[in-house]
Amino acid sequence: MFNELQQLADEAPARPVLEGIDEAVSAADLLARVKELALHLRTSQAHTVGLLADNSINWVVVDLACQYEEICLVPIPTFFSDSQVRHVIETAGVDRLIFDGACSPRVPSAYSAPSKVIPGAAGMHSMSVPRTHCPAMPLKTAKITFTSGSTGTPKGVCLSTSQCLSVASSLADAVNIDAPRHLCVLPLSTLLENIAGIYMPMLSGGNSLVYPSEALGMAGSSGIKAQQFLEAIDRLKPQTMILVPQLLALLDAAMTSGWQPPASLQFIAVGGGRVAPAMLGRAREAGLPVYEGYGLSECASVVSLNTPCGDRPGTSGKVLPHVEVSEHDGELVVSGNTFLGYLNQPQTWGVQAVATGDLGQIDEDSYVTVHGRSKNVLVSSFGRNISPEWVESELVAVAEIQQAVLIGDDRPWCTALLWPSSDDLAADRVQENVDAINSDLPDYARVKKWHLMSEPMTAANGLMTENGRPRRDQIVNRYSELIEDLYRSAEIPIAR
Repeated sequence: MFNELQQLADEAPARPVLEGIDEAVSAADLLARVKELALHLRTSQAHTVGLLADNSINWVVVDLACQYEEICLVPIPTFFSDSQVRHVIETAGVDRLIFDGACSPRVPSAYSAPSKVIPGAAGMHSMSVPRTHCPAMPLKTAKITFTSGSTGTPKGVCLSTSQCLSVASSLADAVNIDAPRHLCVLPLSTLLENIAGIYMPMLSGGNSLVYPSEALGMAGSSGIKAQQFLEAIDRLKPQTMILVPQLLALLDAAMTSGWQPPASLQFIAVGGGRVAPAMLGRAREAGLPVYEGYGLSECASVVSLNTPCGDRPGTSGKVLPHVEVSEHDGELVVSGNTFLGYLNQPQTWGVQAVATGDLGQIDEDSYVTVHGRSKNVLVSSFGRNISPEWVESELVAVAEIQQAVLIGDDRPWCTALLWPSSDDLAADRVQENVDAINSDLPDYARVKKWHLMSEPMTAANGLMTENGRPRRDQIVNRYSELIEDLYRSAEIPIAR
C-alpha cells in the first residue's frame, strides 16, 4: 500500500487521493500525515488502537498509520450501543483509543485519562485505556473487525494486512476502472467500505470521497434524508459506490419519481443481502450500473462479484481469484483467503475453510447464487422449508416497501412486518403490492397477513446488523404480541 502511495506521490504530486468536506489530500500529503501519526503511536507505546469516529480523511490516516507501525487496529462502528462499544474495547484489549469530537460523548466514562489532539490527524483525540486483560489473538493480526451478527454480541474477526490487500487487489482487477472516483457511502468501520472504498481505489490510482455521514444525508443509523443523499450524489459525481439493498431501494424509488443518476456513475456494487432480480433490472434500465456481490467478514469481505465484463443477473457474481468456493450439503464453503480466527477463540485459529452458513450453489462457470442463511430457514407447521430472504427481497423490490421481515416458523402460513417508503402509503396500495408478489410465489410462501412496523429496522434500535441484515429473534420478541394477533385474525386453512 505504501509503495503505491509513494508511486502516486512521485508521478502526480498534486492529484488528490482523498477528498473530504473541507479539504483534498494528495498522496504526498497523506504519507506525511501518516508518518507523523505513526510516530505518535510509537512513542505512546500503543499495542492495540481502537478507532471510534465518523467517516473522514483522518479515519484513513489512523488506519494507515497503524499499518505503517504494524499496530493492531480495531474500528468501532459508531452505531454500536454504548455497551457494545465498551465490550469491543475490553474484549480486544484496546490500550489506545482514538476518537473524533462527535464521538467524544460515546467514550466510556470509566476511562478517565485525559485526551489530547493528535499529530497528523487534527480534530481527532487520543487517550490511553487501561487493559482489563490480555486478549488472545492470532499472529499477524493487523485488524479486528467486529460483527454483531444476529445475536447482538459483537464477535472479533482477526485479519492480516495481506488478507485485506489481497481482496482489494482482486477487486481492482475485476472492476477494472482506472483511477476511480469512489464515494464512501457506508461507514469505514464496515470492512467492505474500508477495503473496497479506500484500499481498492488507492491501488488503482484513484480518489476516495470521504464525507461525514450527515453530509450525505445519513441520519445516524436510524434513517436517511433521501433528498440530501440524492443531492450529494449529483454534486459529487462519483464513478463508483457501494450500497446495501435498502439504499438501492431508495434510489429505485427516486428514479420512479423522476430522479436521474449522474452520467459519471460507472459501477455500483450492492451486497449485504439478497436483491430481487426485478429491482436490479429496473435500476439498470433507469441508468444505474448496479452489480450484485457476495462476501463475509471471515473472508475479508468480498468473495464474488458481477462486473461489466462478467455479469450473470440473478447470481451474486463470479468467484474472485483470491478465494475458492465449494458447496457442501447445500452450504457455501470458502477457502483460500480466510480469516486468521476469532479473537479470544484459539480453537478457530488456522482454519483453512469457512463454512459460511449461507445456502447456495455455484455453477460450472464459478458464479455463486445465494438463497439465504441456513439458520434463518423457516419451517412451516406443514413441513415446508422457506428461505425468508427470498420472499423479503421480492417485497422490497416494490418501490413502496422499504423493509420487510417474513414470519412463519412453526406457523401454518406466512405473515410479514413491513416498513413503507412513505408515511402516507395507503393500506390498499400495500395490499395490491403484496397480492402481486403472492401471485408469483408458491402457496406455502405467500404472505397472508401483514402489518406496518412502528419504526424502521436499524442497528441503533437493535433490529438490524451493521451489514443491513434483520436480527430476526429480536424482531420477533419486539413484535410478539402483534405477530400473535396476525395469526389469531386469520383462519387456519383446513381442507374438508
